[in-house]
Amino acid sequence: MTEQKTTNIILFSGDYDKAMAAYIIANGAAAYDHKVTIFHTFWGLNALRKDEPYNVKKGFLEKMFSKMMPRGADKMGLSKMNFAGMGPKMIKHVIKKHNAMTLPQLVEMAQEQEINLVACTMTMDLLGLQQGELLEDIEYAGVAAYLADAENGNVNLFI
Repeated sequence: MTEQKTTNIILFSGDYDKAMAAYIIANGAAAYDHKVTIFHTFWGLNALRKDEPYNVKKGFLEKMFSKMMPRGADKMGLSKMNFAGMGPKMIKHVIKKHNAMTLPQLVEMAQEQEINLVACTMTMDLLGLQQGELLEDIEYAGVAAYLADAENGNVNLFI
C-alpha cells in the first residue's frame, strides 16, 4: 500500500489571482488524492473572510485593518493591472465568459473536497480578526501546525 501524498500551501497573498492559483492547485492535488492543506496567513486570510459584516468589538487599529482589508474572496484585488478596481471586474468577466470557476466557488469546492483550510491564529491576533469573521468549517492553528504538516510534505508552495 502506498502512502498518500501531501500538498501544503501557504497562502500569504491577498491578491485574487494568486489566491485563485493556490485554490486551483489545491483542488487539482485533492483530485489526485493528495491530502491538501492551505495555511492562510496575513493577507491570504482575506480569502476566508465572510462577505457580510460581523459585529464584534475591536480596538482602533483592528477596526482600521478591518476597513482596509477586503471582506471575502470575491472582493480581493489583482496583483497586477488592478486599475483602481477595474482589473478584478475584467478578470471576472473573462472567467464568466469561459465558464471557469470564481475564487469563491474554488473555496467552496476545496471545502467539499475536504481540503484542510487553516487560518493562522498569530496573524489573526495581529490583524484583530476573530473566528466569527471567517468562514465556517475551517481550522485555526499556528505556524508549528503548518510546519508539522509540511515537514514530510511532497509538495510545499508559498503563494
